[in-house]
Amino acid sequence: MRTISSPSLSQLLRQLRFTPPEKRRKQLDAAEELFGIIDKDKEYPFEFVCFRITGFHLKSAIGSEIIKGENLLEDLRIFITRLSGQIARTIPEVSEKVYTYEELAEKFKVSKKTIYRWRKQGLIGEKFIFKKGTRRFGFLESSVEQFIQAHPDLVGKAEKYERLTIEEKKQIIRNAARLSANTNLSRHRIIRKISSRTGRCFETIRYTLRDYEKVNPQKAVFRKTGGAIDPTQSAEIYRLYKQGVKSKELMERFRRNKSSIYRIINTKRAKLLHAKKIDFIFSEEFLEEDANFKILAKPLRDIWPAVQMDLESFTLVDSSLPEYLQTLKDVPILNRDNEIELFRRYNYLKYLADKNRIGMSLTRVSGRKLRQIEDYLSEAEEIKRRIIEANLPLVVSVARKHTSGRISLFDLLGEGNFSLMNAVEKFDYTKGLRFGTFATWTITKDFAQKVSELFEHFDKSRAASLANIQREMHTGETADFAAIESAHKSLTRVIKENLNEREQYIILHRFGLIGSPIRKKTKTLVEIGMELDLSKERVRQIELIALQKLRQSLSAEEFELLTG
Repeated sequence: MRTISSPSLSQLLRQLRFTPPEKRRKQLDAAEELFGIIDKDKEYPFEFVCFRITGFHLKSAIGSEIIKGENLLEDLRIFITRLSGQIARTIPEVSEKVYTYEELAEKFKVSKKTIYRWRKQGLIGEKFIFKKGTRRFGFLESSVEQFIQAHPDLVGKAEKYERLTIEEKKQIIRNAARLSANTNLSRHRIIRKISSRTGRCFETIRYTLRDYEKVNPQKAVFRKTGGAIDPTQSAEIYRLYKQGVKSKELMERFRRNKSSIYRIINTKRAKLLHAKKIDFIFSEEFLEEDANFKILAKPLRDIWPAVQMDLESFTLVDSSLPEYLQTLKDVPILNRDNEIELFRRYNYLKYLADKNRIGMSLTRVSGRKLRQIEDYLSEAEEIKRRIIEANLPLVVSVARKHTSGRISLFDLLGEGNFSLMNAVEKFDYTKGLRFGTFATWTITKDFAQKVSELFEHFDKSRAASLANIQREMHTGETADFAAIESAHKSLTRVIKENLNEREQYIILHRFGLIGSPIRKKTKTLVEIGMELDLSKERVRQIELIALQKLRQSLSAEEFELLTG
């Protein structure tokens, strides 16, 4: 199923879901009007498109996307289809004649495929609710009349259409069978070749062969494909699809029909979504009836604008530290209200994605459902990006307090930025604490774990402060020692059951599971390496392997207790 290529227009469509139906009806009419005036050879700023549809002016920084007219026409066609599907009217509600695909094809004596081509050339259609509640595509009589007036040549050609004679049909069938038997051409290319030779349109040839095979199933014109497709080919089809290869090219290359290609692609998408780890902080407000409207109605740009930073700078792979620090001066401050809104929206979107994938079939899933889940996750990632951008100066602030002779600010920023990303995932916005406080604790804790030299810089007051923050984040009240000790023993038991002796030793000492559960005593990678006669990097590798094993055996809460 085709998607809107313009990110801005796609975002606008998602936002319109939460506006009243009467308003969306006006916006649909405005989108149809806009479709009629677009010149495919010109370019249009999204600010103009948004104003014509919604009546609102965007700030220049937000509406800066420039869309080619040709692409805009295709995007608007999809936009109109989707928006009309949200507010589909019943046939009795419409004051004029509504044609179905079949009725319009019969009226002009053309195929349904021709009507589809006319849609691409400007024929406006909408979703309507027909008898028995079925939603189907339809065309208002006024829209058809406008199209006829604008394209008399297309309609005139259709009216002069000359049907094939019986002999011509037989010749087409013979040619197709010969080409299929003697060449490796795909069905699509064979039809294209016959169309070129005879001067008949592609669809005429296709329908002729299709009708023949329906009547004569035992006399198939085309060779059948090679049965079930193997996993290697499936992976290759998906890889090419992700690279932007068109479905027609995939059909020809792998000798599969369109439905097979999309079934393979959607199955792969479903498997990836099913395997994806989606963690979120749950809130009771997610279960309220109007949760969608309350949490998602406001456009994301109105909560917090994108700073448009290059997130590759998070890894600080180059030495341009002064330039990096200079860019942070322009990052606006995220206030408390915006922070809560962003984290609520971020976790709610991941909640929706996880909820929608529950029970999802891996082999029979609609592209629409997959796209919806992917859209939820895509917007959640965008929110995470914006939260990270807003808190980059915090990483610099914490890192500057922990630089030393052998540890540079450059090195600490790399570690700190990754800690910030993890903090966004784990922050519980429902407890009322500011994210900056939690992020500061997380970054400082990670510095202490990853850079052994920093341990000597922790004074008693800082250690006490961090302990208080940790207790507040994990329990919100005084911890019960007995419960902690019980959880501590449970963790130790699972570790011993699932890891070999060397992995056990590394995990137990790295995360302080030897001794008291309250006064943890951890060891650094270097210390463990010296005891086991291993390099620091080898200890790190074994630690990662062990954590991957434990992630499969521990609950999310137990894993958090271990690593947090």
